[in-house]
Amino acid sequence: MLLARGLCVLTIALVVLCDEGPALNYSYYAKTCPRAESIVSSSIRTFLRRDRSEVAGLLRIIFHDCFVQGCDASVLLVGLNGKESEQQAVPNLTLRPKSLQAITDIKARLEKACPGTVSCADIIALATRDAVNLAGGPWFPLPTGRKDSKSFASVQETLNNLPPPSFNASELLESFQSKGLNATDLVALSGAHTVGKAHCPTFSGRLRPSLDPDLDINFAQKLAATCREGDDDFATSNSTDLDSSTPNRFDNAYYRNLLRKKGLLTSDQQLFVDNRTSSLVEAFACSQRSFFSQFAASFVKLSKIQVLTGSEGEVRINCSVANPSRMLYDA
Repeated sequence: MLLARGLCVLTIALVVLCDEGPALNYSYYAKTCPRAESIVSSSIRTFLRRDRSEVAGLLRIIFHDCFVQGCDASVLLVGLNGKESEQQAVPNLTLRPKSLQAITDIKARLEKACPGTVSCADIIALATRDAVNLAGGPWFPLPTGRKDSKSFASVQETLNNLPPPSFNASELLESFQSKGLNATDLVALSGAHTVGKAHCPTFSGRLRPSLDPDLDINFAQKLAATCREGDDDFATSNSTDLDSSTPNRFDNAYYRNLLRKKGLLTSDQQLFVDNRTSSLVEAFACSQRSFFSQFAASFVKLSKIQVLTGSEGEVRINCSVANPSRMLYDA
């Protein structure tokens, strides 16, 4: 591999942040709520001062929201009248309550400052962007103007759209391509696993009954000590850091871990195993600046998946429930 010989050849075509057209734009709240982004930023700063690890919680929320019926804050909706919401799908059972509450708290502040103006979908995107920056990652401009959905996807639809940690590279590429994201986006956005934790059931299959040959033996022994055999209940299982080097810092250590066969999840290590993505892993491991630049561009693409604009959605008063019909804010 090029990196093993000390050479770093960067062949990444960075996406240029261009004009978003009439739907989303970079000054959407300039007149209606000029302090919107500063309110979000100050709220996230206070939130992370209490617990820096919640950066990962916000990253999971935006990914799990955008991959299921688009970036419409549908993941925040709770079930009603016996109907299960997206939050009841197994991959969402471990969404962090504190991170969900942070979105709720920011919404409350914005409702006081600018009632019925800033959508929950925009709050998710802005809050996550700011959290990444405060954890050491890049800051970048983000277009706004997303509207909130009035309904949520079914549990089955949620499962069908969220790639599990057992996916190989081909399955990951197909999943991301279905959302308009390419191989470069896949590798860059996977770098979000430089923060956060994973529960034992998400990677124990790499340890037993036989050891995954793409897993470092010493690393595997440490994981086996953390995860007992049969420890397959998400509610009670142990967890470990996705990035064993710098778990609370947003940096490029995730990629350096992949080069050493220390990717925690199958879906992580596969990025280095597969020759369609391995050169990108090497490039990002070599250059944090390149990773940050591409992460910013890919995050913007992620945040634009199937967005609702104008009268297609609403601005929820309460992020966890759709507005009563007489109280819609569609301006």
